[in-house]
Amino acid sequence: MDNFDYDLFVIGAGSGGVRAARMAAGFGARVAVAEDRYMGGTCVNVGCVPKKLYVYASEFSKSFSDARNFGWDSTRPAFDWATLRDNKKNEISRLNAIYNRLLDGVKADVIDGRARIVDAHTVAVGERVFTADKILIATGGWPYIPEFPGSEYAITSNEIFDLEAFPRRLVIVGGGYIAVEFAGIFNGLGSQVTQLYRGPLFLRGFDADIRAHAAREIAKTGVDLRFELNVEAIEPAAGGLRLQLSDGSTLEADVVLYATGRKPNLQGLGLENVNVATSEFGTIEVDEEYRTSEPSIFALGDVTGGMELTPVALAEGMAFARRQFGEPAGAVDYDFIPTAVFCQPNIGTVGFTEEQARAKFGHIRLFKSTFKPMKHTISGRDEQTFMKLIVDKASDRVVGVHMMGPDAGEIMQGIAIALRAGATKALFDTTIGIHPTAAEEFVTMREPWTED
Repeated sequence: MDNFDYDLFVIGAGSGGVRAARMAAGFGARVAVAEDRYMGGTCVNVGCVPKKLYVYASEFSKSFSDARNFGWDSTRPAFDWATLRDNKKNEISRLNAIYNRLLDGVKADVIDGRARIVDAHTVAVGERVFTADKILIATGGWPYIPEFPGSEYAITSNEIFDLEAFPRRLVIVGGGYIAVEFAGIFNGLGSQVTQLYRGPLFLRGFDADIRAHAAREIAKTGVDLRFELNVEAIEPAAGGLRLQLSDGSTLEADVVLYATGRKPNLQGLGLENVNVATSEFGTIEVDEEYRTSEPSIFALGDVTGGMELTPVALAEGMAFARRQFGEPAGAVDYDFIPTAVFCQPNIGTVGFTEEQARAKFGHIRLFKSTFKPMKHTISGRDEQTFMKLIVDKASDRVVGVHMMGPDAGEIMQGIAIALRAGATKALFDTTIGIHPTAAEEFVTMREPWTED
């Protein structure tokens, strides 16, 4: 390894890349990280962090209304988009600096610029050339807009946070969690939001009951949901944009946000210079050690086509560094990884959907509960919480938990620990609930909704 400039050269300073770099350097490796956009990757700059800040902002509008029935003689104040946008920018800048300090603290070199792989052990950044024993690709994903007449007028989640003017009329195209979250954000901030999805129901891949409940609850908030509909063309119109839809109708908007998926961010990376195999979906193929078909080149995170979640990339970064530069480590366990959708109300989920559980376990028991959150018995808000437990009948093990309601993401983190530990329905039943909370419903659902 002494013949190389570095033991590890990381391409991409997102969550997975920075974690791998930090840990490898901590084990004594000579590490460099190249980044051409921003420290922290998608999550910090145009993903999880700004999105959650905007979710907080959007929830105030409902809280102002809720407060009246609790005795607060309040009026809804005016919303100033520039204040939110600029305060968000300041917070992101703070986090960018923290990432730089973290790498500097372990003496990892940060190189500004887009890295390009020259051969199995060589990377170029601009005119500079570096050699490394191992190269790690952690460039993440990039929003994708399909080409159609006027597609150049649409924007992605990369641009939506920093619009110069607040969109009074926003059309969101897509049915994944990103589309659903932004629909809730801008609806709460005061936009007239229309969400279009080409399929019969959004949030494909989530439990069917959660998907149906989400459609009902989100429609109640004022988002105009239109399924089995697509955009044929976008054209400029007086004061905005006009969309030609697949049913022959038209729709006008100030901004059109496309949240129709992401693709691996591999453009200009130089993969044609090495033997790195990619899948039919354009993702990099790796083994359980994150090694590509080129033995000295590795890849992890969103670029490999796995679960596109920041904590997953972090876990992969740790596992990679330990295995390559530290103590022996096992593979990342991808079972029972919890996730949340910060729509309004929130969705939290862990484990198998009902369809997946039937396919894997055969005979299952289902427990379901729908109720009005305690807060809204006085606030008057028309909102229902939904909870669901899926139990393997043979072992009594709880194999899936799904919720839509306030704080679902916070609640599901604890539930995930229980599922990973193999908790049975009997253990749920003998656990004392915290009263009065919504979470206690998970340990008080006694009668099966159905079993087979």
